[in-house]
Amino acid sequence: MRSRSSATYDALVIGARCAGAATAMLMARRGMRVLAVDRGAYGSDTLSTHALMRGGVLQLHRWGLLPRLAALGTPAVRNTIFHYGEEVVDIDIRPSDGVDALYAPRRTVLDALLVDAAWSAGAEVRHGHSLIELVRRPDGRIAGAVLADPEGRRVEIAADLVVGADGIASTVARQVEAPVTREARHTTAVIYGYWSGLGWRTAYNWLFRPGSSAGAIATNDGAHCVFAAIPPARFRDSLRQDMAAGFREVVAEVSPALAEAVAGARLEGRLWAFAGRRGFLRRPYGSGWALVGDAAYFKDPLTAHGITDAFRDAELLAAAAAEGTEEAFAAYERTRNALSMPLFEATEAIASFEWDIEAVKRHHLALNKAMRPEVEHLVALGPAPRAAASPLTGEIAA
Repeated sequence: MRSRSSATYDALVIGARCAGAATAMLMARRGMRVLAVDRGAYGSDTLSTHALMRGGVLQLHRWGLLPRLAALGTPAVRNTIFHYGEEVVDIDIRPSDGVDALYAPRRTVLDALLVDAAWSAGAEVRHGHSLIELVRRPDGRIAGAVLADPEGRRVEIAADLVVGADGIASTVARQVEAPVTREARHTTAVIYGYWSGLGWRTAYNWLFRPGSSAGAIATNDGAHCVFAAIPPARFRDSLRQDMAAGFREVVAEVSPALAEAVAGARLEGRLWAFAGRRGFLRRPYGSGWALVGDAAYFKDPLTAHGITDAFRDAELLAAAAAEGTEEAFAAYERTRNALSMPLFEATEAIASFEWDIEAVKRHHLALNKAMRPEVEHLVALGPAPRAAASPLTGEIAA
């Protein structure tokens, strides 16, 4: 049996994690009536290594959320340390534009923080709701969605815009047949977990040897997120059957010092694994729909830029949705592509594992260069809206 909501929302956001909750918050701050839904529970964990780059921290600063993140016990990271074989390059985080440190909050912390901010901005958020199907008008325009509530009942929601923030395997993208406009050739597999008592600095530690990589990222509760990354074929052929042994094997070959630290630390919870998925860019909008976050643009996690991408694009999409014109949404896609492609290409080179130490250094220089226009663009946006502005007018042209 299907119930129909009497409300019509300006936007229905499918997915209420870092991309969806941020988008809902920003839309609500612009005066839009927004409902965000997520199939998971509030504050639940998800597959993610969650290191924020400067652009991501800058967004939290602009949105007024950085003090709260720090108050929740997320450590300030003031050094990024690259371990190229035996060579160590220690880089201080330079204070600029309100950012004097980086942060790598657990997703249990970050996603809940963003949901709370969306509520405070005036958005409605419902957990335990999953998308069944999109609703179309006779002319084909998306006009809402049918959801399953926590009891399994079908609920129809009317909305002027449906946003897919539902991840790599986006149901929204599949149902609107969003075309893939670019696809990567390379990907990595990653095994990671959380260790307390590691004894390493509160820093981002990135470690590289030809053919493999590892990292130790300082996060909440005094723990480090420690990961091992390898080509997917190696994961499938020799590591998947015993991930704990495979994890230890890779970490030891990349860094005996890190392997020793892990052996003396305590694993909190279980190991997580990502078997690899090629990156892509999808067309991020159409008649009555839009995509954001990994649903719209995903690149390999080895460069740890996914949440930063999501925060950037949440703001680009919210601005386009508030304006509501075809040109505004086209500008969202153009800007996203212009800022993303250099990052996408640099990530592709690193994820290939077709490098020696000198080559991966060059790839990191290219990655650093690719991040600068993104930060410059976000700084140029000026102060972000902190409260509701005016109701949405206009609509996306079909």
